[in-house]
Amino acid sequence: MFLLLIGISGTLSGQEISGNVTDDSGALPGVSVVIKGTTTGTSTDFDGNYSIDANIGDTLVFSYVGYDTQQVEVTGNIINVVLKSGVALDEVVLIGSRNPSRSVVDSPVPVDVINVAELTSAGPQVNLNQILNFVAPSFTSNTQTISDGTDHIDPASLRGLGPDQVLVLINGKRRHNSSLVNVNGTFGRGSVGTDLNAIPSGAIKRLEVLRDGAAAQYGSDAIAGVINIVLNDNVNELTLNMTTGAHFSENSNNQTGGVDGETVNISANYGLSLGDKGGYINFTGDFDYREHYSRMKEWEGDVFNLYNTVERFASNDGYSLANLLDDNVDDVIQYGNQAGLGLSPTATKAELQAILGDDNTAAELTARGLERSDFNMRVGQSEVRGGRFFANMSIPLDEDGTELYSFAGMSSRKGNSAGFYRLPNQSRTYTPAYINGFLPEINSTISDKSFAVGIKGIVNGWNIDLSNTYGKNGFLYTIGNTFNASRQNASPTTFDAGGFNFAQNTVNLDINQFYDDVLSGLNVAFGAEYRLENYEIVAGEEASYGQYTQEGELITLPTQSPSVDFFGNGRPGGSQVFPGFSPANELSRDRSSIAGYFDLEADFSETFLASFATRFENYSDFGSTINFKLATRLKASENLNLRAALNTGFRAPSLHQLNFNSTSTIFQDGIPVEVGTFSNDSRAAKLLGIPQLKEETSRSISLGFTANMPDANVTVTVDGYWVGIDDRVVYTGQFRGPGTGTELDNLLSQANASAASFFANAIDTESKGIDAVVTWDFVVANKAKLKNTFSATLSKTKKVGDIKASRVLEDAGLVDTYFPEDSRIYLEEAVPRTKMNLTNNLSSGNWNVFLRNVWFGEVSEATANVDNQQVFGSKLVTDLSFGYKASESLTLTVGANNLLDVYPDRAIEANRSGGRFDWSRRSQQFGIGGRFLFARLSFKLK
Repeated sequence: MFLLLIGISGTLSGQEISGNVTDDSGALPGVSVVIKGTTTGTSTDFDGNYSIDANIGDTLVFSYVGYDTQQVEVTGNIINVVLKSGVALDEVVLIGSRNPSRSVVDSPVPVDVINVAELTSAGPQVNLNQILNFVAPSFTSNTQTISDGTDHIDPASLRGLGPDQVLVLINGKRRHNSSLVNVNGTFGRGSVGTDLNAIPSGAIKRLEVLRDGAAAQYGSDAIAGVINIVLNDNVNELTLNMTTGAHFSENSNNQTGGVDGETVNISANYGLSLGDKGGYINFTGDFDYREHYSRMKEWEGDVFNLYNTVERFASNDGYSLANLLDDNVDDVIQYGNQAGLGLSPTATKAELQAILGDDNTAAELTARGLERSDFNMRVGQSEVRGGRFFANMSIPLDEDGTELYSFAGMSSRKGNSAGFYRLPNQSRTYTPAYINGFLPEINSTISDKSFAVGIKGIVNGWNIDLSNTYGKNGFLYTIGNTFNASRQNASPTTFDAGGFNFAQNTVNLDINQFYDDVLSGLNVAFGAEYRLENYEIVAGEEASYGQYTQEGELITLPTQSPSVDFFGNGRPGGSQVFPGFSPANELSRDRSSIAGYFDLEADFSETFLASFATRFENYSDFGSTINFKLATRLKASENLNLRAALNTGFRAPSLHQLNFNSTSTIFQDGIPVEVGTFSNDSRAAKLLGIPQLKEETSRSISLGFTANMPDANVTVTVDGYWVGIDDRVVYTGQFRGPGTGTELDNLLSQANASAASFFANAIDTESKGIDAVVTWDFVVANKAKLKNTFSATLSKTKKVGDIKASRVLEDAGLVDTYFPEDSRIYLEEAVPRTKMNLTNNLSSGNWNVFLRNVWFGEVSEATANVDNQQVFGSKLVTDLSFGYKASESLTLTVGANNLLDVYPDRAIEANRSGGRFDWSRRSQQFGIGGRFLFARLSFKLK
């Protein structure tokens, strides 16, 4: 007998069932315990204990990776279970199938189940993006640098597709997107993702990653797959984790070595029982702080010209530098000759401009007592301080399975990043205010809140689930240590630049019933969804976006000219590094969608399963779509399953992509360009023949198998896939007007921009690859348990067919601007196409050793210059940690991420931008922080 049933029998119902789960060598933590035919469940704690509220006659399903699943009928209130090694991946999951009892190994599509508690206790990562980046090979996310708001919200990818092509659910309910659209130079440019870091990792019981298209099941965005976050439901247990760490790297502190990028994370989780029918409420709160770090050594380009030398002598004399800018050049000649420049007393301003523009960096650095490193940027990690709170609740209302449930969360983060240093020899630097130039800062305030409530129960044998889920994300900018150069002396140094908000409300009705007497089992599911979305752009103060004349008047007409520097160059308007949103940008746009789906899953026999799903969806702003999915699983033998899926999908263009418009400073190969983003219904778009946005459509195929070798405790899953996407939305290159006073020139002038970009359905793409996962667990000497997982992904995404440019662009020879070469690199080669992960977790007595090696494949530099498209080679990153259980309630862990201090290849000279970027900022493998050492205290009180 595999099961030991110890308890008090009786006729009780709706009671707490508890017990202990072990194997041959002792307690088993993390075992999934689920009431069969429902999604109600829990997991065992570190000592193998569990408790769950169930009725007499219910069946409990005990499953754990590497062990045979056991089913036990509830006959009393204490059930102890002994699991034996065998079939792996038998944990019941909520995604990929609407059958409430479908396990991973039986699923017709690939699903990864990730135990977050295990990773956050042993691994160095504490935020959700980085946890997934190092544990799930098909998932990619990295901290970005010098990319405006994207410095604070990391774009993420599944199977190499875009951040907006993966759907995120919480407890099976759709999660709202971020309000930020990525328009700067990073992977995922032009996309809108989900802010996973707004969710505390301590609130998560497990992650389910569906690596297959699922738009026919879950709706828009699920082209690459679905990430479902299952929240904690523990009760009567306090879990407290305190983690601190920093980068101890040879390249810390501007490549001088030492320690930087310090982090602190404090997380607490506690649950309470509600009522006597198994209700609960679980709370999680966390706080973290992350210091910035920089990996720039020193600026190697020009800093000062001879005019700056004149300014130094004038400033030392107490003279107002603003007076040097007028047309009377006597003062310029006076101080220039004090500096020994030998200027003619009768020199005109034009003659002085030709002389004083010459470089004088070396002499000025010496005279001012400065070093080149004083003009460094912060190339690396932004500073972030934030807090998060989540709650998860369930209240059974009767003895018949009726349940009221809810979950909610809120977070607030404040970020600080810096842009390109504004040098004193540039027209965008108003030297009377900043005589040595300045480093402008972007301060972000990111707020996120969500609330879901629902009721589910059984009516005439049908499982009914009615829910409402609301979420809102806000992103506001305060630009500091900066200047509006065109406003000259009247400019402030801190600006409210405005921001944006995105809100989403989703109503779901889900109905299903499982017929165990039809065929070998038939699950019928159908339902409906109604979703409302709102996107807002909020204007900043006038000085944050305005450009001003020499007389200080706000420019509103093309005939007005901006103020100029000494050399006659027009000074750009708006707050430097991030011009604010103007009232012309301000908007509030809504849309709604309705959807209905139908889903069948049949076990035709003990060996053959097939499922079919279809979903109809109608959007108020672009029309309707209908999609299908067909999936099968064949049990070729007791230990071998074959599976395949075919589906169509779609992604509606986001409200952000439809409506975002602004002016921002984008650096192209180190050259600043004020780029206006115009919506597709703008006059600028019509002049260039750029059409209205429409939905992306997809087709995908996946084939794979799962194999078990019970005697060796080994499981293997391998899945190949192909995804074709038509009319993919991209962020275009930069279109410039001819400069002859055309309508496009005037529109750019009104937007305070010199170039225009748009969102457009410009290309078709194909993605293909193979995902593999191998697990093997065994007991070594002295009953020590060793868990091993090897996982890998090999993927490739490419543009196929011609660029879908308008006749206007074709006739003007601007097709390559519509989808430029650097955009191709961002799409195809800016994140690793090969990624492998080998994780070993050894537990023996009170000790735990965690070792992980991750192989990041090569990437290419995203630049439009083909000669400079450097390939960065593959790298191996090693994580190692040691944990010691000092008592029943206290565990100590110390370890390292990137133990060997590995860095990507250094950039070639042509891509270094004068010393700014020794490592690429455009194409990321695993970041440029170097070795990170951490220590963690974990308390668990019952």
